[in-house]
Amino acid sequence: MKIGIIGGGAAGFFAAITAKEKHPDAQVIIFEKSNQLLAKVKVSGGGRCNVTNACESISELCKAYPRGGKSLKKAFHVFNNLDTLDWFESRGVPLLAEPDNRVFPASHDSQTIIDCFLKESKRLGIKIETGHGIRAICQAGEQLELHFQQPDQAKAAFDKIIVASGGCPQKSGLEWLESLGHKIENPVPSLFSFNMPREPITQLMGVAVENTIVNIQGTKLKSTGALLITHWGMSGPAILKLSAFGARVLQESDYAFTLQVNWVNDQNNENVLEELKNTVYENPGKLLSNFKPYPLPSRLWIHLLEKCGFADNKTWSELGKKGLNKLMTILSNDEYTVKGKTTFKEEFVTCGGVSLESVDINTMQSRVCKNLYFAGEVLDIDAITGGYNLQAAWTTGFVAGQLK
Repeated sequence: MKIGIIGGGAAGFFAAITAKEKHPDAQVIIFEKSNQLLAKVKVSGGGRCNVTNACESISELCKAYPRGGKSLKKAFHVFNNLDTLDWFESRGVPLLAEPDNRVFPASHDSQTIIDCFLKESKRLGIKIETGHGIRAICQAGEQLELHFQQPDQAKAAFDKIIVASGGCPQKSGLEWLESLGHKIENPVPSLFSFNMPREPITQLMGVAVENTIVNIQGTKLKSTGALLITHWGMSGPAILKLSAFGARVLQESDYAFTLQVNWVNDQNNENVLEELKNTVYENPGKLLSNFKPYPLPSRLWIHLLEKCGFADNKTWSELGKKGLNKLMTILSNDEYTVKGKTTFKEEFVTCGGVSLESVDINTMQSRVCKNLYFAGEVLDIDAITGGYNLQAAWTTGFVAGQLK
């Protein structure tokens, strides 16, 4: 049997290694269009490679996927995050889970993961061809034929092909798969930070707040977690999660919307007002700027007071009912104008790709083209940060590599 793998990234290598281990007599060839293998693995997790997440249940794992979570549930019963831990550690790559459940190689170097894949590929005799972009897949009798982008590269026929070509920023880049009859969900960016060009809060770049609630005004989109103020706007887990779940809605708004921030992680305004009243009662003579009732960073607290228009020398007893309500509103429902987005670090994640309607999730085989399989980001599957996107690559690559 001859097996072709399109894509030399995370899903491609995992599918290739799985296929060769499952079918040791098969000839397996990886085709990568660029001259660099595992490029996204290299930059993942800030160069440390966040290989998976240590969450304890499949249902919890599925919640991390704005698109594809329900479908992946079956696949996770075949290969999940715990299987990922076993897979790498059994191949000599010790892993460590951090307090937030992100899992990294103990070396804290993504090259360790890359070296593992290259070593396994060499051990198994998997052939790797770089500089081989695919122009088309054609039926050739019982086989599938790969037509390459370079005219001097001869077409090649395979018994089975696994497409693991990664996320594609434009739908036009997936026409070669659409022409076979696959439904393509329009790709749009996911996992991005928010630009706020006219907001003074950007002067607080580097300030982080651990527990916030953020939502997009006029929608049901809401997220919780840490928020980081940057020189261009806002980032951090809460913002990235919001961008992932709101990828399509935010794209339709052309990334112009109002972000509402609850700085104190309490949606009950009465609770916040009561906390402020208690502060007035217990610390009437203290300056607002010197005493804060919530554990917010001092620079942010001063910024919020200035945003309320309070004088530097104002004491808590001088707030009055109107001042209390103003402070309560800014703490629990602060508003910022967003104009544009910025890609998170170097990790480009897309929402969209080959629709799961066109794929049998039990085998990852195409429903419209026999002997053609899919794995990784080329599918309409994406996740929040925390190792979940790579987990989807390992899981889909493992299932596809069975070649059922």
